[in-house]
Amino acid sequence: MMHVALLSGGVGGARLARGLDGLDDIDLSVIVNVGDDDVIYGLNLSPDIDTVTYTLAGMEGPHGWGIDGDEFEVMRQLSSFGIDTSFRIGDRDLATNLFRTKLLREGAPLSEVTRLIGSAFSLRASVLPVTDDRLRTMIRVGTDTWIRFQEYFVVRSHRDEVLDIRFDGAEQSEPAPGVLDALADADVVVIAPSNPPLSIWPMLAVPGVAAAVASANRVICISPLFGGRALKGPAHAVLRSLGMSAGNRGVLEAYQGLLHDFVIDLGDAPDRSRLGDVAVRIHVRDTRIADPVAARDFAAWMIDLL
Repeated sequence: MMHVALLSGGVGGARLARGLDGLDDIDLSVIVNVGDDDVIYGLNLSPDIDTVTYTLAGMEGPHGWGIDGDEFEVMRQLSSFGIDTSFRIGDRDLATNLFRTKLLREGAPLSEVTRLIGSAFSLRASVLPVTDDRLRTMIRVGTDTWIRFQEYFVVRSHRDEVLDIRFDGAEQSEPAPGVLDALADADVVVIAPSNPPLSIWPMLAVPGVAAAVASANRVICISPLFGGRALKGPAHAVLRSLGMSAGNRGVLEAYQGLLHDFVIDLGDAPDRSRLGDVAVRIHVRDTRIADPVAARDFAAWMIDLL
């Protein structure tokens, strides 16, 4: 049995988690970002955790988030009351968020709530929030203008240039139960093809997590870029606006000192020679893993590297 700890944001991490979960003899712990969590419509939302959960359960929506075939009657009714429904939650997804909100307000920690949700969806892998404490990613989009992640990403469709980033509550937080053990016990720590500053940095900001990753026997990262750009989302733009190099070199800079292996897409194969001066093993492979079979094949190939 190989122990794998995966640091995951939303869609990209969820798809890699599904690929790894499809392999025999893999004990998978998925440590998930909570910097995107927010309170919307009075509900405690954990979008990345839910994306990972639904994807592992094989019920994610066509874009990689939400629930496939979900309806939005509640959103339509809220809209008729004049409520801004820019952040859309499907009716079945709403049940998950109602359950989470109820338990959190009764005093249950997020890790326990996440375990119960995973059990309800019959997940095999362990899904762990990186912390039970309040951690919020804040984005600076103007001289003195800081906005919450969901306002930046969903409401404003990540059109703003990211001038700075901070993780409110990180310094006071502690890793959730099981997180440091999962990292310490892992034969390999995998950093998912998620947005480095917006999805992975919030987790590394939790005291003890970055040190645990740095101490791991093997750390492998899958680049979120294709031809130097993200397929969806602003990863490439955020890396540049925060002062890092263009393309895959910027991803390496985002994880400086943590990686042993770095996987780039076939379309970025020319980068292999240009990245030859870094002390990281560079691998080239088709990293498009939206299809479950492709995700499993990729995960099997990645594990064979070890």
